[in-house]
Amino acid sequence: MTAQKSALVWFRQDLRLADNPALARAAETGLPVIAIFVLDDDAAGAWAHGGASRWWLEGSLSALRGALTEQGVVLILRQGSAEAIVPELASEIGAATVFWNRCYEPWRIARDTRIKTALRERGIAVDSGNSALLHEPWVLKTKSGDPFKVFTPFWKALQALESPPRPLPAPTQMQGLDASIPSDDLKSWGLRPARPDWAKGLRDTWQPGEAAAREHLSCFLDEGLRSYASHRDFPGIPSTSRLSPHLHFGEIGPRQIWHATLHHLEANPDAQKSGWKFLSELAWREFSHHLLFHWPSLPETTWRENFRAFPWHDNEDGFLAWTRGATGYPIVDAGMRELYATGWMHNRVRMIVGSFLVKDLLVPWQQGEAWFWDTLVDADLANNAASWQWVAGCGADAAPYFRVFNPITQGEKFDPEGDYVRTWVPELAKLPNEFLHHPWDASEGTLRAAGVELGVNYPKPIVDHGAARKRALAAFEEIKKGAA
Repeated sequence: MTAQKSALVWFRQDLRLADNPALARAAETGLPVIAIFVLDDDAAGAWAHGGASRWWLEGSLSALRGALTEQGVVLILRQGSAEAIVPELASEIGAATVFWNRCYEPWRIARDTRIKTALRERGIAVDSGNSALLHEPWVLKTKSGDPFKVFTPFWKALQALESPPRPLPAPTQMQGLDASIPSDDLKSWGLRPARPDWAKGLRDTWQPGEAAAREHLSCFLDEGLRSYASHRDFPGIPSTSRLSPHLHFGEIGPRQIWHATLHHLEANPDAQKSGWKFLSELAWREFSHHLLFHWPSLPETTWRENFRAFPWHDNEDGFLAWTRGATGYPIVDAGMRELYATGWMHNRVRMIVGSFLVKDLLVPWQQGEAWFWDTLVDADLANNAASWQWVAGCGADAAPYFRVFNPITQGEKFDPEGDYVRTWVPELAKLPNEFLHHPWDASEGTLRAAGVELGVNYPKPIVDHGAARKRALAAFEEIKKGAA
């Protein structure tokens, strides 16, 4: 196409201009810059973008394309094998170097290694760096040189390191390549649903893109951080950052969040406790990626070997009721309905619904992981896998196997006024708080006055929690004996 040398930036999960090392280094070359994003579903296999993530991706790519266009850089869109597309395009445009930021999913690591080899065989240099994590996943190790398996010492070790590098500003002087290069039409990818259009709740809730991510962080620091530590477990209070989808797609980076939070704490010392609690949650994300990097089978295989003998049940009816928010347990149903409507669920409620699925219904954690993968806008392979194994009691740093979340007491403790349940389970809205989290204990008169008819307009519990808890603990004891 052209003898003119250029710099090719391959965007992946780093859909932003600021604090983007690959883009910054490409701009520093002084060469014309061209950007590409490849939708490579075949390489991802079972971990291709789920429905909610595909919805988000279109909005994020649209925002990125607009931001790059303002800088004179064209974003090329291609669908297919990145192994074929990236080297071919690099050769076609005369790229001296291909720049990208690393991803840490096992399938991406294997694919990217092959692409590096293919590019170097063509005489094209490769420059890859870190934009997705505070530190590379191989940096933090125990005193014996092994990967961490428990979060608390991991978090202490992370705090003991030098602070992550300060975020890079967005490049302000880039030149694009003066050539016409074929690109897919974003809408032709069909990332957003049409018939049926189930995404209204997502549209009403979210705005993908780098600008929205920065605004979201700023608002949280100014309005939500101070009360984060005390309110973060209460789903009826808007007290969490809700930055997770922006982080997953790289519309904002963890270093930006880390340093912005520390800067805020300098001016607001009374927010220290909440600020460091918030940063510890950022570190949990880091720990999850650390686990995935060192144990790449984490999304598919139970981490603790003795748990692989656990007697899971084939409980399709229970699983279906769970996905529909029709279990008869209000806090569980509220969470599952929030998820389906908005593509997101409060973290405390994620633990409650996860425990209910794997311990009350004895459904394998992988089924819950797959449902979340399809329905979460923040579906992240490392976070999703590590968190499901944690709640199931079979992962690294797992919740003790005997911890079975009680959906009644959890609801009463963390949604005491019923704001969350009444929002997502409106058929129970008129029940008094006394019975909101266990409506089956209300008298017929109380139910009738609230317009509730159990088994008709709200389901009866699909399982008795007390009996289910005993069944789960008995199963856990059996596999413990087998491992002894």
